[in-house]
Amino acid sequence: MDKHSLKLMQCIGILPGIREINGNMPNVEYSAVAYDSRQVKPGTLFIAIPGINIDGHDYISAAIQNGAVAVIGSKALPVLPSVPYIRVENSREAMAWAVAALYGFPSESMTVIGVTGTDGKTTTSIYLYNILHAAGLQAGLISTVSAMIGEEELDTGFHVTTPESIDIQRYLAMMRDKGVTHVIIESTSHGLAQNRLSAIDFDIAVVTNITHEHLDYHNSRQAYFEAKGILFQKLGQNLDRKVPPLAVLNYDDPDSYNFLDNLISVRKIAYSANGKANHASATIKEITSSPAGIKAIARFTDLPQGAVETEVRTSLLGNYNGANFLAAMTAAIYGLGIDPVTAAYGIANVTGVPGRMQVINEGQNFTAIVDFAHTPNALEKALIAARKMLPVDTYGNPLGRIIAVYGSAGLRDREKRRMMPAVSAKYADITVLTAEDPRTESLNKILKEMADEAVDKGAELGKTLFIEPDRRNAIRKGLALANPGDIVLSLGKGHEQSMCFGTTEYLWDDRTAMHSALCEMLGKEGPEMPHLPDVPEFEAAS
Repeated sequence: MDKHSLKLMQCIGILPGIREINGNMPNVEYSAVAYDSRQVKPGTLFIAIPGINIDGHDYISAAIQNGAVAVIGSKALPVLPSVPYIRVENSREAMAWAVAALYGFPSESMTVIGVTGTDGKTTTSIYLYNILHAAGLQAGLISTVSAMIGEEELDTGFHVTTPESIDIQRYLAMMRDKGVTHVIIESTSHGLAQNRLSAIDFDIAVVTNITHEHLDYHNSRQAYFEAKGILFQKLGQNLDRKVPPLAVLNYDDPDSYNFLDNLISVRKIAYSANGKANHASATIKEITSSPAGIKAIARFTDLPQGAVETEVRTSLLGNYNGANFLAAMTAAIYGLGIDPVTAAYGIANVTGVPGRMQVINEGQNFTAIVDFAHTPNALEKALIAARKMLPVDTYGNPLGRIIAVYGSAGLRDREKRRMMPAVSAKYADITVLTAEDPRTESLNKILKEMADEAVDKGAELGKTLFIEPDRRNAIRKGLALANPGDIVLSLGKGHEQSMCFGTTEYLWDDRTAMHSALCEMLGKEGPEMPHLPDVPEFEAAS
């Protein structure tokens, strides 16, 4: 990308919530934006963001020493810095606008689709991306897995959340400069609540579902819903957009449907994977699942050409992916006028989503799967989908078992530690509880909370329930318990590339670990098992 620069006075002209402007700034220009003083270089506009553990206002002097030409913050300072200081209501929101202005507001020249929800965001976004390509459109994608810019794929970080506004606007500018006309942005509740998606013009908003998640951050279910609703409130704010604003709602998820239906003032279209044709314009009439994927008949009404039915095939596993591809097709067909057959072709082109019901095969006589399911809703759907994949006898009785390996993150929503074991006690035959980003919490205490709930729901320790704090050995245990025809699922990490113990991120990939453990079992050469800290050593340190 060419170097960008902008006069500070031009930035001030568009900043929201300005409270105070200090310093002489007629000729000040900035060529970069940073909120970490260590990333500041000469010509940078430094954004001081107050955080839970670190306050960026304490690093203003360090930023200036590194070359910051101006500072935006939200606090009144006892001593003004030697460079211009603009005090605003919300530093994060101001940062989004400052970096968008620096890059010339790239979203203005593209059609932007936002996808939000608790589960299924990434898969729905990837389905949409492939539909747009099938329709011959120049498409880009910013997801919690990666950013797709032309033929280039960029990693967006260790853990899944919407990238910071600095990165999002840079990706959008790169897309614009490469001729991208349509972009899909996976929009998390954190990203929305923290204004990472401010200064972006959205044309279409899609919701997958809103279930139990992130209450550790949002504090209440209502606040979580309101964070998701921010995406839909952005629709129709810019009247100069070429695409009429559209909200795509899931009629099968009554809580999100009712909340958003009352919130939205723009055009709305509902989809129903459960076939509720009286209430939804896009429905699935029939669906079948197999180890090769799913096949469905989708029906779309209220189109200029009348009702259209089309066969849809996807190699992705699990009937719940019917809702994901239907959401993507609804956005493309009703929002962009893409033909249903073309949309179905795009769905068929999706060969896999990293860490989502991803089969790991080393020639074993059972099925091994890695999936990202880390919420009660996603865990239930994954286990139900796996059960439908089991071989059955002539009476329809399953000939295999479901073995689930998973944990629950530290310093996050503690209620999930009760809800998820209740789910696996009901839908899995065997549960192996293990580590999942314990952070600074006691891993053994987390596992005891989970195990107590599992036992309360009927699990038997040593028979249907096992506790193995070391995730490496937990995966090995799950595989060792498997008989021919069983399905072993390692859940909760999916495509993620690290696991946090204490405050350290250790390189970790469930897929690599599963490959390694299978090769060990089969006596084959394979990848090295990723390293994790010794659990007793970690517990002592924490």
